[in-house]
Amino acid sequence: MSARDAHARAFADDQVALATFRVGGREYAIEVTQIREIVRAQEVTPLPKAPALIEGVVDLRGRIVPVVDLGRALGAGPVEAGPGARIVVLEVDGLVLGLRVEAATEVLAADAASLEPPPALASHAGYDAVRALVRRSGAPPVLVLSLDHLLESVYRTALPAQGGAP
Repeated sequence: MSARDAHARAFADDQVALATFRVGGREYAIEVTQIREIVRAQEVTPLPKAPALIEGVVDLRGRIVPVVDLGRALGAGPVEAGPGARIVVLEVDGLVLGLRVEAATEVLAADAASLEPPPALASHAGYDAVRALVRRSGAPPVLVLSLDHLLESVYRTALPAQGGAP
């Protein structure tokens, strides 16, 4: 089976709805089915000794939700707290978390067949933060994020440094 065929199976439906948002001046997307809601950014309470990518927590209608600064998680620097800043609340395998983004931009409907896998060179080099790309006429591609990779990055920042003192 080719990489393109395997990629097409990952997006089983004919149409995929993607919520797009801006981080570090770039457009990223997550499948709408993985999003609980998008709320205005609010003050985050830091957690002492939390993993480096967890900015802290927010109280969202009586539920404590950890927040990850998506800019830092993607290596683009922290998300600025501007008027358009949002927290994208996700649920992945029963785990609820928020992603701080610069702005929520649109919901994009795409044919599953139009979603392309990342370039082979990036995949072979171990880059797996992006699971697909959506081409747009007259605009840069939208990068569809891999939530599995994002969660793995958060977990890795929680691991003690190798070779350090306990």
